[in-house]
Amino acid sequence: MTARAAPSDQALASAPGDGLRPTACIALADGQIFYGKGFGAAGVAVGELCFNTAMTGYQEIMTDPSYAGQIVTFTFPHVGNVGVNPEDDETADPVAAGMVVKWDPTEPSSWRAAGTLSDWLARRGRIGIGQIDTRRLTRAIRLQGAPHVAISHAPDGDFDLDDLLGRARAFPGLVGMDLAREVTCAQSYRWDEMRWAWPEGYVRRAGLGHRVVAVDYGAKRNILRCLASAGCDVTVLPATATAEEVLAHRPEGLFLSNGPGDPAATGEYAVPMIREVLERTRIPVFGICLGHQMLALALGARTIKMNHGHHGANHPVKELSTGKVEVTSMNHGFTVDSQTLPKGVVETHVSLFDGSNCGIATEDGRVFSVQHHPEASPGPQDSFYLFERFVASMEAAGGGGS
Repeated sequence: MTARAAPSDQALASAPGDGLRPTACIALADGQIFYGKGFGAAGVAVGELCFNTAMTGYQEIMTDPSYAGQIVTFTFPHVGNVGVNPEDDETADPVAAGMVVKWDPTEPSSWRAAGTLSDWLARRGRIGIGQIDTRRLTRAIRLQGAPHVAISHAPDGDFDLDDLLGRARAFPGLVGMDLAREVTCAQSYRWDEMRWAWPEGYVRRAGLGHRVVAVDYGAKRNILRCLASAGCDVTVLPATATAEEVLAHRPEGLFLSNGPGDPAATGEYAVPMIREVLERTRIPVFGICLGHQMLALALGARTIKMNHGHHGANHPVKELSTGKVEVTSMNHGFTVDSQTLPKGVVETHVSLFDGSNCGIATEDGRVFSVQHHPEASPGPQDSFYLFERFVASMEAAGGGGS
């Protein structure tokens, strides 16, 4: 292998376990270098490195718009073993810049597979790196915080380490970055596809439904499916939609979606819209993930960057009013600072991992949001009741459906 030496004494090397020369590497901004075997697309990508502890759903994770600007390390070693198929995409294309895994993807062993993970990544222009000591990498992330990195897949094994380290160090980070504009829809559309069910698969909702405007900050398809399955007639609007544009649809409820980036940056245009809707109407409002953070900002709270965030499908969350513990799916690097919640807004859910905020509501319960993902995909479905709670709020407010 021809590789230029790293300019730092901190540079560390971990070579692939098959004895062959590396064809991919990860350069951390602090000078550490991890070598592995590349798959998927060749090239270079830059972003914030995070880890995800989910045991299933790598395709859903890679296509989750909330991962814009990030590269995902999977702690579970069996990635790629069920292949890929169009039904599991959460948006049209992968949004995460790349993926890092312990073992090379195997041939698919699922009857649902329509292709291999490596081919899928190559077609979509996304880099994969295997044969990495993901345990060591994950520990580094936990101890030092989510690092800025550059990853390279070079089939000839030739890496310009000075360039990669320079790119990693030049990455500005997610603080102050508005990524919702990059992943939102270009124009409004209707959604009526419901959750997957055996044996029909995905079916369309028929009949009357509650008129809901869903603001797309990076919405996952399964969230929209859950709204439709709960009885909502969903119209999706871009992240930059104004209050006038929202109210023009005469909604019975407003939904605020998940999404990537710094909530304070997206809030520059999202918060005024939410505040105006709250001031002019009494319709229920429900937010998830970035939508939760947008609602908190609109109500007067603040958000802060986390050390390494929450990314996985095994996060215990406690609902404070009932004491019930739900196992949830999470994906966020920022959190609502519960110490800044204003009068009239209560904390409803907390993480049992670190006590961070996972839900808020106004005292009347009409406006509420959660940090975790009740639609799962991937993950458990303990929190689906929140969609039903949203519908019940619309019914209590007098919304009889379209």
